Amino acid sequence: MSYEFQGKEIQTTATGYLSDPEDWSRELAEYVAKLDGIELGPRHWDVIDYLREEYFENNQSTPNTRTIIKAMSDKWGERVDQKTLYDLFPLDPSKQGGRIAGVAESRRKGGY
Repeated sequence: MSYEFQGKEIQTTATGYLSDPEDWSRELAEYVAKLDGIELGPRHWDVIDYLREEYFENNQSTPNTRTIIKAMSDKWGERVDQKTLYDLFPLDPSKQGGRIAGVAESRRKGGY
């Protein structure tokens, strides 16, 4: 599988995750999100930035939904629940969010 983006073919895994994390850009993230019917807003970017930071600065960690909830509650200064994150990334905040963020696919089962 691949994405045709800005005149280049971006290689992905069979499930749509980038084969080479170096191919990621904010513009590519917006493109992938649009393919999923998502218009990225500030809260989406908070989650994406968090997922990228955890992956690239924390030994390739791929946080589950519970961990994302805690991090966004701290960041946003309010109680965040699972529904809030699923409103942003309906197919699963950790998996769909991670795919848009350009990190490797999480191998864990369940999101909460």
